[in-house]
Amino acid sequence: MVARIATLFILLCLLPVITSSSSPVSVCIVGSGIGGSSVAHFLREYSSPSASASISVRVFERRGVVGGRMASVAVGGESFEAGGAILHPKNYHALNYTRLIGLKIRWPNATSAGDGREDDGDFGIWDGKSFVFKTWRVNSKLPFVDKIVSFANKALLFWRYGFSLIRMDNFVQRTVNNFLKYYESTDSRPVFETVDEMLKWAGLYNLTGHTLEEELISIGLSPLLIRELITIITRINYGQSVSISGLAGAVSLAGSGGDLWSVEGGNWQMAAGLINRSNVALHLREEIESISNFGNYYELNSSKGNSYKCEVAVIAIPLDEVGIRFDPPVSIPPRKLQHTHATFVRGLLNPAYFGLSSVEEIPELVSTIEDPGIPFLSISVLKRHNEKEVTYKVFSREAMVETLLDQIFSVQKETIPINWGAYPRYKAPEVFAPFILDGQHLYYVNAFENAASTMETSAVAAENVARLILSRLFGHVPLKLSDSESSTVDSGLHLEL
Repeated sequence: MVARIATLFILLCLLPVITSSSSPVSVCIVGSGIGGSSVAHFLREYSSPSASASISVRVFERRGVVGGRMASVAVGGESFEAGGAILHPKNYHALNYTRLIGLKIRWPNATSAGDGREDDGDFGIWDGKSFVFKTWRVNSKLPFVDKIVSFANKALLFWRYGFSLIRMDNFVQRTVNNFLKYYESTDSRPVFETVDEMLKWAGLYNLTGHTLEEELISIGLSPLLIRELITIITRINYGQSVSISGLAGAVSLAGSGGDLWSVEGGNWQMAAGLINRSNVALHLREEIESISNFGNYYELNSSKGNSYKCEVAVIAIPLDEVGIRFDPPVSIPPRKLQHTHATFVRGLLNPAYFGLSSVEEIPELVSTIEDPGIPFLSISVLKRHNEKEVTYKVFSREAMVETLLDQIFSVQKETIPINWGAYPRYKAPEVFAPFILDGQHLYYVNAFENAASTMETSAVAAENVARLILSRLFGHVPLKLSDSESSTVDSGLHLEL
């Protein structure tokens, strides 16, 4: 009798453990942008079918659509990228997403300016008074004419900047080659708990300790190239000057090369597709207001008055301008976001503002040097509708007031301003928040943004966080993805993606 009672007592003690181990591990992801959707995706794809079944995933998005800073805007009934707009040809995660989801890639020769020319890349550098440099443009539909003009423009650039262009390209290629280590096989690629060790492993950490200007001077680039061409690139891509940290600057320069691409219909579809195929519970228009650690689980409280219990909580939004309350509080290095104002205008530029006699003389891209007297960062043509109607995108650090727009544009049929908390304000040496905020299971994908902020770097950070979660939950991470993904990967891409 005593033995039976003892056996029953032991079984009763073990029952909570058995029940707990048989119930799915709940993962709550705050944010449905490329970071949050990639975490959900890699949690599924790095798990065996049995392990994947033991994980339940919720994704919370405060807005009514997914995508985060990948967003589109409708101007005159047509859709244009309002947030993250371009991707590099070696952004392998993003390329693989398009194949998995079945999205169509829009390559640069798709006549972005809509005027039938193969190369719409003519640009000018505006110093606030005049164009100090302009490339040539010839309106021709003949491919050989486009090639001649392209060659002539390269010669113009070389005449102005000399061999510094080659040294700049070598600097960018070295950085890109180091970044490609993040796509190596998981056999040899560790799981990283901090951004610092992740950057050191790839040979990128030292670039975060100096400004881009310092890095470029050290390799012998000319002051003219830094002051003009490199400055306009960092202003367009990050809204900041060459005083940004070296790694962010190198990534910015890589984003100005050739063969850049986007997703036809909007880059936000990558996030939507990943969420759709990752078997998640999606909570739209539900903002997480607080996260409390109760030891074995986290309690997330939302703007709708709901509470959710999760064993794992993942923050996939910048914490810099949101009011999430943490209990106990978490500590991350202070950081400010660089706000970029994107103003979409359907109308026509005023040539007199630029000291020109006709609209045709204005380059497709009007870029600017670093001068506090210049009220905008860049003005680019998105689409030419006809001779008297064009859709433009204006980047600026401050909102474009109506009186200023009236000076720059002779015609405004539609104007849509958007204010983005787009990326960190980079300052060398960079200090990084950890991926694990509390030493337990509260993770922060956007800690990597202090290194560089792009759609692909968010995906790379998310993949590491997903592997980190699985390794700490189950003690190991599968070295290969599930059959569902590896079978669809194009043979030209790395299978471990």
